[in-house]
Amino acid sequence: MSYFSPNAARSLPLAGAQKHLNSHGDNLGNVVQFMEREHPQQFQSILDRIAKKIPCIKKIDTEKTSDGRLLLRFNNRGFVDPFYTQQMSDGTLKIFAYLLLLEDPTPPPFLCIEEPENGLYHKLLESLVQECRQHASDAGGSQIFITTHQPYLVDALDPAEVWILEKGSDGFSHIRRASSDPLVVNMVSEGLPLGGLWYSDYLEKD
Repeated sequence: MSYFSPNAARSLPLAGAQKHLNSHGDNLGNVVQFMEREHPQQFQSILDRIAKKIPCIKKIDTEKTSDGRLLLRFNNRGFVDPFYTQQMSDGTLKIFAYLLLLEDPTPPPFLCIEEPENGLYHKLLESLVQECRQHASDAGGSQIFITTHQPYLVDALDPAEVWILEKGSDGFSHIRRASSDPLVVNMVSEGLPLGGLWYSDYLEKD
């Protein structure tokens, strides 16, 4: 389960490499340290992709303090001194953490991400969906389940990838696939965005 919290990621963990990002991300620097040491090529791939999404970032690395704490440094173009996690925006930390999560060398069989859109620039949502889709389709990748209340994220999905949960009059939640509605499938095939249809109540059950 991933309930990534930028505020948790801004904490100062004790230095020490860790393999997996925990649910709130307060060990972000430790995972960076592990990737730098054990999987430098994969880590460089993450940095390259972040640079394409956020062009001002040139380099990300770690710095160990004299008291054993670990600082995550973001080196931006045009600045001599680096910025630290505590100074970075929520969106930058989130897209970095999600890419790091998807690059886990030993990914879990099932990965649940809770509302990734919170604090994330809406134009990055399509890119994040593409990254998740690629990860899930790779051999050995995780099955990914994402919850959202953001139509912009749903716009990047196909009807067959979207499940709708609704609470019925019996008090139980019922689930159905967006692709089970021929009207929705036809409208998407004509170019209408799925999130827009949701916002316009076309995904509501009669």
